[in-house]
Amino acid sequence: MKTSPTLPIRRSPRARPHDLPLLLATALALAPPAFAAAPQRDPPAVTAVPAHRHAQPPAGALATVDAPRAAPAAKAAAAKLELSAVLKHHAALVHASYLDTLRAARSMQQAIEAFASKPSDASLQSAKKAWLAAREFYGQTEAFRFYGGPIDGDDGPEGRLNAWPMDESYVDAVPGRPGGGLVGDRSFVISKASLAEQNERGGEENVATGWHAIEFLLWGVDAYEDGPGRRSFEDYVDGKAPDADRRRQYLRVATELLIDDLDMLARAWAPAAKNYRAGFERGGNESLRKLFVGLGSLSRGELAGERLEVALATRDQEDEHSCFSDNTHRDAVTNALGIENVWLGRLRRADGSVLQGPSLRDWVARRNAPLAERTSKQIAASVRAAEAIQAPFDQEIGGGRDGRGRERIEQATAALTLQSKTLVEAANAVGIERLNLVQPE
Repeated sequence: MKTSPTLPIRRSPRARPHDLPLLLATALALAPPAFAAAPQRDPPAVTAVPAHRHAQPPAGALATVDAPRAAPAAKAAAAKLELSAVLKHHAALVHASYLDTLRAARSMQQAIEAFASKPSDASLQSAKKAWLAAREFYGQTEAFRFYGGPIDGDDGPEGRLNAWPMDESYVDAVPGRPGGGLVGDRSFVISKASLAEQNERGGEENVATGWHAIEFLLWGVDAYEDGPGRRSFEDYVDGKAPDADRRRQYLRVATELLIDDLDMLARAWAPAAKNYRAGFERGGNESLRKLFVGLGSLSRGELAGERLEVALATRDQEDEHSCFSDNTHRDAVTNALGIENVWLGRLRRADGSVLQGPSLRDWVARRNAPLAERTSKQIAASVRAAEAIQAPFDQEIGGGRDGRGRERIEQATAALTLQSKTLVEAANAVGIERLNLVQPE
């Protein structure tokens, strides 16, 4: 476990609709040097593009799909487009994305149960692969954050699902602190309610639940420069490691809680129900504003800022998003893809089908087609820049000031920052002139 005594621990900010008011002029004034969009590619209808040659995505990872050019018929259809159609399709896309995430998480739960029931190196590796596969879907859902929706409203589960960085010793024993954490405290009753209550208790770094708690329980501390953590399956075998029984129980219960939270999100966006989706679809320009707030905030404040710039500045492994598994490079790609999904109104489903419909791009194109095209190109450029980041991420941030790894991350940060500015322009083009965007701390 590596910590930085001179720098505060940061975590994913939990945005509220009233957070950080930002006028259009301020948003447009942001930024490091722009990473210009490359010319748009001429794609077929659906084209799979590998992440990058140095780090292929895990099994179950979603491929990028190139953005189609606007045809004359599409332009004519855009002129007749209603905002309600854009909002209804977006709601369908969100629901489908959470359903895919939930199903992948349930597959992970099955693999974790198989491991906990009969610990072995093979069953541990299967559980890890299932975690990586499920993260491919969850990462794309982060484009639905930052406007007080079901995920991060006042009662939203975002802090239980994806809080980071975490103090590993709060959960379990670590080198130098044997028998510690909630696992080692036999007076602590492990249940979904108790884990939720302990999450972030006494400090934001005291993460007890969610993806990263499960990640730590599977991989262990990442004390290695050339790869992820190397927890032994014997940590879960009675007689081989202290508290093996409680470690198995903790892993099972934390996974159950994560499933519960994902199920709640899927239900909040389900069709034909009295839920958040019903109000969102009727929300008109206010719902439209939320979409731009979510995309702009994830682009600049969260992904470019908290997840890339902070790690680049501290060069601290603890500031990696998924530091135990060394999956941070894929976190960046899936976040960037999530933004593109919302902008294009297109989602590649877990079964390989593509959900496509009226989109933000289409709505902006009604008012300013060149700006819509420029925004599409810039978002595609950000995806490519994120794909260029190599694994392991801690080696990218740990090189010299003029190292290629740092350059790749700086290029991704610049692309995302320009993307955020371009999205603000697009919002202005459709009459959304005041946005509350999350900015880097």
